[in-house]
Amino acid sequence: MARIDETRPFVPVKIAVLTVSDTRTLEDDKSGTTLSERLLAAGHILAERTIVTDDAEKIRDRVLSWSKDPQIDVIITTGGTGFTGRDVTPEALEPIFEKRMDGFSEVFHRISYDKIGTSTIQSRATGGVVNATFVFVLPGSPGACRDAWDNILQYQLDYRHMPCNFVEIMPRLDEHLTRGGKG
Repeated sequence: MARIDETRPFVPVKIAVLTVSDTRTLEDDKSGTTLSERLLAAGHILAERTIVTDDAEKIRDRVLSWSKDPQIDVIITTGGTGFTGRDVTPEALEPIFEKRMDGFSEVFHRISYDKIGTSTIQSRATGGVVNATFVFVLPGSPGACRDAWDNILQYQLDYRHMPCNFVEIMPRLDEHLTRGGKG
């Protein structure tokens, strides 16, 4: 069974939050605020927070830049996962994933189904690894951000979560670069 091992120390993770929107500002960005408040309340570090427009190149550039920053361990994006013409976040990011995290999307949709039923299929939430940095791509609604944080991310980003969590494997995400004497 999943549990928190209180004998292990809590390890704060440095998280960047990227809101993808043509209309939001930091003052009225409810989804980015939801994520920021939750990660801070959990004891993590809000390393960066910004907004970019629904432009694939801008989204990709920001995530690539953050993924190369040693002060950022995890990137969470919110917005641009639907099916309208301006929803391009998965198209911007999935091509740069070194590894896809299919399980994240599957678990997110399972949780979402319990809340909103079949409407969950209108989201293309996804996740992966870019430059040894975990990237989670969430819908732009505060409810979806709450569901993802409260039911998945708060546990997987907690070193005490057992039987396993993302924090304990973070140091090994780039080991493929050093195998075979390449590093």
